[in-house]
Amino acid sequence: MEADLVTRAGVPFKAIPAAGVHGVGLRALPSNLVRLGRGVLAARRILSEFKPDVIFFTGGYVAAPMAVAGFRKPILLYVPDIEPGLALNFLSRFSKVIALTADESKQYIKSRARQVVTGYPTRPELGQWDRNTARAHFGLTQDIPVLLIAGGSKGARTINQPVIANLAELLNVVQVLHITGKLDLGQAETAHAALPLELQSRYHVFDYLHEDMGAALAAADLAISRAGASALGEYPLFGLPAILVPYQFAWRYQKVNADYLARHGAALVLESDSLASELVPSVRSLVGDPQRLTAMRQAMSSLAQPGAADQIAGLLQELSGGQPGKEGAHSW
Repeated sequence: MEADLVTRAGVPFKAIPAAGVHGVGLRALPSNLVRLGRGVLAARRILSEFKPDVIFFTGGYVAAPMAVAGFRKPILLYVPDIEPGLALNFLSRFSKVIALTADESKQYIKSRARQVVTGYPTRPELGQWDRNTARAHFGLTQDIPVLLIAGGSKGARTINQPVIANLAELLNVVQVLHITGKLDLGQAETAHAALPLELQSRYHVFDYLHEDMGAALAAADLAISRAGASALGEYPLFGLPAILVPYQFAWRYQKVNADYLARHGAALVLESDSLASELVPSVRSLVGDPQRLTAMRQAMSSLAQPGAADQIAGLLQELSGGQPGKEGAHSW
């Protein structure tokens, strides 16, 4: 997934061998350690060729070999989730500066590195859409609330299945933009074809959105999704209230993210096991209470930090000495 997205952005991509060590069985651990060792050697080759002035990490065990190989370089670590995982805490030991999405993350950081709350960086093109233009882009009407349902880059079956099972009932209340991921796209398209004609125009299904994601966020009155780190940046940017369904196998990361937004009055949290029974009543309750939805929208907007990307870029420039890269080298 990362290779495809980075290539689409026109940025050169090189993979590094890596594997996790936490939570893997004893039989897999030796081979995973060997892969990490190979990753360190590959990272050293990349550093020798690329000659960076500064290294930027956003986490994941794939970054560990580069952190080990490049520990002499200035390192900026960005923590996207509220609570960093084990890999991020490992990387924090090598970091000179740590950028955080929210102040609440400070309680989880064990490193003595300098910490800066930047917010979550979002793509500039996301903000190019206004609500009316975005709804016209998708063929949505202006007088019926719009529900955006997204399960992440690979989809989310525990969200998609309850949505498809309750589709007609949902469409009696809202228009739906449904990003299914590739796995459930066929089933969603079959469900669309089986709808009464008067409801078919209210249901718009996609496996994934690239350039149009900003339009989907701008068009929506309410979102249903997992609680990955992007929810901490994109929903506040658009002031988009959300029903969050944390992925139950993502340790605590998504639950902590969801609880953070809920504590601020910006989101409602539902568990995967109860989504089938609570989906329609929750949507009805929120879209049927404009005052509550407006309060959630204001609470979500209050968490936005639209200058996050610029601030992180500024930290990178600071760590590089504020000078462009050496002749024949790359700055970042």
